[in-house]
Amino acid sequence: MASKGKACRQCRKVIEEGDKCPVCGSTSFTTFWRGYVVIINPEQSSIAQKMGLTTIGKHALRLSR
Repeated sequence: MASKGKACRQCRKVIEEGDKCPVCGSTSFTTFWRGYVVIINPEQSSIAQKMGLTTIGKHALRLSR
């Protein structure tokens, strides 16, 4: 199953459409990413803390290129 959307190179937020990241405002994206994590409560998530994520939503685990 192929990954859908594109991931922001700055904050790893995965978006389906648009040219600007809604989290950090970056316009640098990659379609080459693998795996994702859905963060529901960043303050209490140890994964979010380890990844440095502070926002709710879908984030790429690994970016390439």
